[in-house]
Parts: sequence; structure tokens; C-alpha cells
Amino acid sequence: MTETWLIAGLGNPGPGYSRNRHNVGQMVLDELAARVGGSFKTHKARAQILEGRLGPGGPRVVLAKPLSYMNVSGGPVSGLATFYSVDPAHVVVVHDEIDIPFNTVKLKLGGGEGGHNGLRDISKALATKDYLRVRVGVGRPQGRMDTADYVLRDFSTTEKKDLPFLVDEAADAVELLVRDGLTVAQQKFHPAKA
Repeated sequence: MTETWLIAGLGNPGPGYSRNRHNVGQMVLDELAARVGGSFKTHKARAQILEGRLGPGGPRVVLAKPLSYMNVSGGPVSGLATFYSVDPAHVVVVHDEIDIPFNTVKLKLGGGEGGHNGLRDISKALATKDYLRVRVGVGRPQGRMDTADYVLRDFSTTEKKDLPFLVDEAADAVELLVRDGLTVAQQKFHPAKA
């Protein structure tokens, strides 16, 4: 396996955002980094990166946390894809998703951005929508709360109890995706319809 995968976890920089729903992608990257072993270092493409392998003899990966704000994630992701010669088909973006319930992980290739400005910026910078997404469900806000306010808040007390399991599951999904492909990963993580 000589193919390199670029796995980008989306979020906003700085400690004030670190536990927000919008930063769940970066939480997943921290879990993957713990599995790879090592620590992130700053790259000139405005991202923190960690190079390694997912599991013994596993695929070579570049784990990346853009240092830009969410809505301008495209520059760092595109810059790293160019630097490491990674085709968009081997780019995996891990991000929060309001259109699926909390505690749910779904995977897809391409498609729309669903109003997610980070994804929109990445699609523009890569000049394609055909990259892989690991969508980590954060659910929709209750009542009339603005969606932007909702994703920039920390998880609720109840959600925080399950958050480590959600992050772990999303990291498992990334590993399975790069090791065995999208179809196998979707079969495992998408519940069968009754």
C-alpha cells in the first residue's frame, strides 16, 4: 500500500472553540493521532499534521487539522493535497453534520455540502466535490436557535457522556474507509432499513 491518504478534521482554531460541536472533526483527528502515535506539527500549508500508518502495515496517512477558520478550510486542505500529491479520491474530510442525529456516523463520496461552508470551501479549492466525507452527527438545534449559534456551542451535558464513544466510532469509520473502501465502511456504519 503506497497510496497516501489525506484525512482532514474540520474545526475552528483556538481553545475557545475546541469543545464546540463544529470541532468534532478535529476531536476525531486527535483520536486517530493517538492510534497512529506521535504528535501534530505545524505545516506551511496552515495546518497541523501528523504522518504515519493506521495500524501495522496499514495505509499511509497524513492527519491534518487546518489552522484556518472552518469557512476557509479549502486552502489548507488543497495545499496539503498538492504537497503530498494526494488525489481528491484519497482525501477524507471529517466534519460535523446537523442533518443526522447526534451519535450517528455516516460516510459518503461527493454530493452537496448541505449548507456547510467548510465543505463548500474545500470543494471550491479542490475544484471537485468528489472527495470522501465522514459525517459526524451533531443533530439539529431545538426550537428557534440559529444553526450557526448551535454548532458554535459545546455539546450538552448529556451529549458529553456519549461524545467519547461517538469520536471513537468516527475514528473507526475513517480506519475502515481507508483500509477496506467506502462500500464496506457504509455497510458497517449505516444501519439497514427495516
